[in-house]
Amino acid sequence: MLEWMLGILSVVAISGISLIGILTLWLADKKLKKIFTYLVSFAAGGLLGDTFLHLIPEAVGETGLEITASFLIILGILSSFAVERFLQWRHCHILTSQEHPHSFAYMNLFGDAVHNLIDGLIVGGSYLASIPLGVASTIAVIFHEIPQELGDFSVLVYGGFHKRKALMFNFLTALTAIVGAIIALIIGSAVGGFVPLLVPFAAGNFIYIAGSDLIPELRKDTPEPKKAVLQMTSIVLGFVPMVLLLMME
Repeated sequence: MLEWMLGILSVVAISGISLIGILTLWLADKKLKKIFTYLVSFAAGGLLGDTFLHLIPEAVGETGLEITASFLIILGILSSFAVERFLQWRHCHILTSQEHPHSFAYMNLFGDAVHNLIDGLIVGGSYLASIPLGVASTIAVIFHEIPQELGDFSVLVYGGFHKRKALMFNFLTALTAIVGAIIALIIGSAVGGFVPLLVPFAAGNFIYIAGSDLIPELRKDTPEPKKAVLQMTSIVLGFVPMVLLLMME
């Protein structure tokens, strides 16, 4: 019962992160862009820390890192790729306006809803595996949700949505995380072998997000030694909570 309570509370908190776009209502775009790069760095560190310090060791403990776990990690990577490539493919050539938002904005909403559903599955399944693993995965998801939700909000505004409408739709898609957590908690409670399969799958998702989405984002800036050092420092700081949680287990 404790796993259910913590799991639901965690995904409710994660869903609330979608409202971070409200910052754009009073923060200048230039300042947001400057903060964004370090949020992305911190998120990358958190996701990689959770993957290699918590999720993969848990998968090894459950399966001994049999070939099944390896295939599930690969499946997790491929599923994230599929969500990005196959759910956001349409492009519209009509000029963007609030009366005609670009179709990529709607596709982004759908893709974001699926991503959040997967996040909910991961968090719910992690709590069933162990409470410390659930806490670690929740923190990692929150780390990457902050820059992701800011990015998704920006895509919607660029696609023609009014800021308040973009905020509302972004929040609605975030609620699928709650659905995902409930599904994981129900199935995991009923099917004994579900959680050991979900943990390496979650690891694959996190590896993809960190390696394909977040770290490449950091390389878009003009190389500057000072910025590179700060980005590296932010990545390392993202590992710190995961190490602390490991020491507390």
